[in-house]
Amino acid sequence: MTTPQGQEQRTIAHTRGDNLAVLINEKIDALLESTSRSFYPTLKYLPKKIRGQIGLLYLLARVADTIADSKHGETEFLLKNLKQYNDVAQGKSKSLPDFTELADIQANKNEAELLRNVEDVVDGLQVYSSKDQELMLECLDVIVGGQILDLERFGTANEGGNISALETDEQMDDYAYRVAGSVGVFWSKMSLEHLFSLPQEKEKEFFEKGIRFGKSLQMINILRDIPEDLRFGRCYIPKQALERHKLTPEDLLDDENIDAFRPLYDEYLELTNQHLDAAIEYISMLPDSQLRLKASCMLPVLIGQRTVTLLRTGNVLNSEERIKVTRDEIKSYAKKLLRALIIPGGVNRLLKKNKGN
Repeated sequence: MTTPQGQEQRTIAHTRGDNLAVLINEKIDALLESTSRSFYPTLKYLPKKIRGQIGLLYLLARVADTIADSKHGETEFLLKNLKQYNDVAQGKSKSLPDFTELADIQANKNEAELLRNVEDVVDGLQVYSSKDQELMLECLDVIVGGQILDLERFGTANEGGNISALETDEQMDDYAYRVAGSVGVFWSKMSLEHLFSLPQEKEKEFFEKGIRFGKSLQMINILRDIPEDLRFGRCYIPKQALERHKLTPEDLLDDENIDAFRPLYDEYLELTNQHLDAAIEYISMLPDSQLRLKASCMLPVLIGQRTVTLLRTGNVLNSEERIKVTRDEIKSYAKKLLRALIIPGGVNRLLKKNKGN
């Protein structure tokens, strides 16, 4: 007799060679696969009951992110387009902006294609229940709020060719919550809505660890992308922290300053590691029967752990040495993950072994 857990293990194993099932329709699936390098493999493990909703939220947020990061030169134009897009998604307006101009200036052809098909992405919301739409739009609104704040902080500096920095660690933490920690809340709410329940006294802890899970991934983005952000006038390393180490945002433009920057950088890497530890605790709170959900959470943690290790040894200020986990490494982690899920105690051993490697 096959137990439900055994059946789930067999189903997960079969996903290795199978194409990802349709989320909403082939067009949305194609947009999702082309715009997501490391997130798309995670979707393969998600339970079908929440796979589409999480995939669609990714696309909705990616549209907003593409608008906000467009190298247009006029902050007010970007703010207007971002706000109008969110208003349409939230059902407050029916008139989408014309994204042709923004699509034409995208260096990434996949992001350009996404902007040309925003209407299809927004229409995808109608596939889901009113409750699911509410959760998706609640999260999108927080993300867009963070991006609007980002444009308002950095837009003027970018236009003038100057560098503007966040002031405090609290501002950096707030930004990480808005654009990523909020996704941890959404992910947790979707799981509790469709997959399992927790005692009420455990839900608060579950949400808190989910927030830190999201923050860990955003902190990795911040710490990895310093040269690129500086090139566009943005410094997410807080000014007050830099001043403690007798540094300015402009000093980070020179990769020879890595030795002076390293102690502060290591502090933020350690904070990121602490967030990743909370993500592991989040995974441990998932029921053993939810193997697909565990797998979908574990893959970004494994990739995150590896990225932090690479960031510890590389010169992150050197724009020519952009650090990232390769596609082959991601595939290798996926294979190790499948084995770990089947072997008793394999999950904990894999996470422990991967940390620091």
